[in-house]
Amino acid sequence: MAKIIVIGGGPAGAMAAVTAAGQGCEVHLYEKNEKIGKKLYITGKGRCNLTNNCSPEDFLQAVCVNRKFLYSAGYGFTSRNVMEFFENAGLRLKTERGNRVFPASDHSSDVIAALNRRLRDCGVTVYLNREVKEVLTEEKDAGGGCPNDQEEAGAEIRMHSDVMERSSAGNSAKSSKKKEPHASPHVVGIRLADGEIVPADAVIVATGGISYRTTGSTGDGYRFARAAGHQVTELLPSLVPLEIQEDYPKKLQGLSLKNVTVTIRDGRRELYSGFGEMMFTHFGVTGPLILTASTVIQKRLKEHPLAMSVNLKPALDEQQLDARLLREFDAAKNKQIKNVLGSLYPAKLVPVMLERCRIDPEKAVNLVTKEERRKLFEMTRDFPLTVTALRDYNEAVVTRGGVSVKEIRPQTMESRLAEGLFFAGEVLDLDAVTGGYNLQIAWSTGYAAGMGAAGIQYRK
Repeated sequence: MAKIIVIGGGPAGAMAAVTAAGQGCEVHLYEKNEKIGKKLYITGKGRCNLTNNCSPEDFLQAVCVNRKFLYSAGYGFTSRNVMEFFENAGLRLKTERGNRVFPASDHSSDVIAALNRRLRDCGVTVYLNREVKEVLTEEKDAGGGCPNDQEEAGAEIRMHSDVMERSSAGNSAKSSKKKEPHASPHVVGIRLADGEIVPADAVIVATGGISYRTTGSTGDGYRFARAAGHQVTELLPSLVPLEIQEDYPKKLQGLSLKNVTVTIRDGRRELYSGFGEMMFTHFGVTGPLILTASTVIQKRLKEHPLAMSVNLKPALDEQQLDARLLREFDAAKNKQIKNVLGSLYPAKLVPVMLERCRIDPEKAVNLVTKEERRKLFEMTRDFPLTVTALRDYNEAVVTRGGVSVKEIRPQTMESRLAEGLFFAGEVLDLDAVTGGYNLQIAWSTGYAAGMGAAGIQYRK
């Protein structure tokens, strides 16, 4: 029986542990928090949009980075498989707008409870408040066997980072392989924060990224990966709110706009356009449209501010909108304009619209000039804002960047550099748009890593 260690009790780690245990492995899951699924608990504003009820093809289309890498895992464990997994664990589900899947109770705690049941039923040993400091490897001859005996592992155990230091700088893993073709690193266990060494046949790193650091996502997995010679790509906050230069968002704080179109441009070049929902905050804007836009504009925004436009009435073309304005004005000619626009815009938006159009809110509708009406028309179709920055990792749903997938086997999530080392979930350089797709990445890669790690027992 192979002994598998999983580092991290988030969605990817829990799925990997349950999967490996289901294949007859002895599985030990280490979580440094006081409970598993701490970040999962706050997902979807506490409701947990756990997947998207879509086809594998649509899921892959929603992936922003390294889509082709996910073909095997995405088809190997689909959203339908995820839904069946939780339903079999006694969790009732529901599908809402945009095929987003939630627990019927609207409580993310029920998702975590279902994961705990599966872990318990599969015999996974879960260690809480136990922090892993190092993943341990040793070298083995290319033609030799892998040491599985604990005494042998304990006698020869040493960090692969020592091997890396002896190889040429900047090209450690590959140079080491070229210079020493007779030897390759193999995982033999972990070292805990208290110094205890725990032997294992395989280790699955599912530690998440560095978003929402208060949930324990402090980048441990990147450190483990680098120590094994892996490249970690540039890290950026993703699916994150945007900061706005103008002061109007402060006046509109808390206002949610539905069925609007948001467009972001760099000069004449359109970077993003989407239809849906957004919300104003004290610093700028957030909401599904904005989070998705953040994944597209990240790199360009690092160079300079970007122009954002909100079409408040995208369902109306120019003629229809002009006719609507005329109709509203004709029906209330003697009223003050501030008391008329409430039928066109949310009440909180009316004074801002009038201020930006430089129209006196006390002005009677029959005194509004054609030029002023034209300004209202233009502001409705193009409410301008200036995007200056992304918010930080504390507000990012996921981390963009991570362990380079070029060094990971897509079928099993196993390292190409160190045998028996697997990665799953957000620690990998994978991310998608909002709507349950990022959690689907976690479930799919977790399942693949669990199956891959379980295959270690057949190499003995």
